[in-house]
Formats: sequence, structure tokens, C-alpha cells
Amino acid sequence: MARETVAMFFCYNALETTAGLWASSYLVLVHKVPAERAAALAGLFYLGITAGRAVSGFLTEWISDDGMIRLGTGILAAGFLILLFPGGGHSQAGLLLMGLGCAPIYPSVIHSTPSRFGAELSQAVIGVQMAGAYIGSSLMPPFFWIPGRPSGSFPCIHIIFLVLLVVMALMHQRIIPGKHVQTSL
Repeated sequence: MARETVAMFFCYNALETTAGLWASSYLVLVHKVPAERAAALAGLFYLGITAGRAVSGFLTEWISDDGMIRLGTGILAAGFLILLFPGGGHSQAGLLLMGLGCAPIYPSVIHSTPSRFGAELSQAVIGVQMAGAYIGSSLMPPFFWIPGRPSGSFPCIHIIFLVLLVVMALMHQRIIPGKHVQTSL
């Protein structure tokens, strides 16, 4: 179960960091949005995270950690799908939704760790989760540019992003039935 949460954190942080770092370049290269407008629109992703974290704090009174993770993953996927449509007119909604979707995932995974692994192991597991998170946010953003570098486009970004999103969702599904406390890493 620890491997699944680390993989989930790797994927989540790879998605969040890559979306934030490459949003404006993606809009310019794929949707042909003018650079100044693309730079302004990229900020909507972070606005979505900020607003989503504030709202998520209130929603946790009624929705479990697993429910928040599922909700966030669904909203993130919806925002991603909106960005797949040709043209740049819908980019605002896509980026904002992606940020809103990212908002509850990270805090909910951390918050659920003691109940999944027990209080005695939670600090060690959180440390390993953070390692996965930092590896994902460090290694993946440059990897997104490598496939598109010769052509100046992002030919594989959709596939890579989708794979990370699906792996993150699958890893979350694998840990849900494991409501028992794990006794070792």
C-alpha cells in the first residue's frame, strides 16, 4: 500500500508541476494563443488551486479524504479534457478546472496517511510520500519538453498527461479497499 501512495504522489506532483510550468507554452504552441495572453491564462491554474484549497477545507466536513481525492481527480480530468478541444477560447475554463481539481488531492492524501498506516508509521510514510512527490515534480516537467523539442510542439504531452492521470487514479483505487493498518513499509 505504501508503494501505491508513493506512485500516486509521484503522478500527482508530476501533473501539478508540469501543468503549472508548461501551461503558457502549451497554449502558445498548441492553441496558438498570443504569448502575453497565454502567460496571463497560466495564472488561472494557480488561482484554481488557491480557491480550491479554500473550498476543500470546508468540504472535508462532509466528504471523506477518498471522496475528496476522487472529486479532485474527476475535476482535474475534466479540465484536461477541455484543453484537448482545438482553439484557445476555452483554455480559461480548462486551466481553472485543472487547478480546482488539483486542490484537494495533496492535502487529502497526507491527511489520510495516519488512518491508512497507523500513527506509529505515518511520519515515515509521509516522508516516503514526499520523496515520491519531489521526484515527480523534479523529473517530469523537463521530460514533457523532450518529445516536442525538435518540432517546437508538444506531440506527446496529451498521452503522458493522460497516463499520469490514469496511474494516479488507479493507485488511489488500489489503496481504498486497504482500510486495515499496514504494519511495515
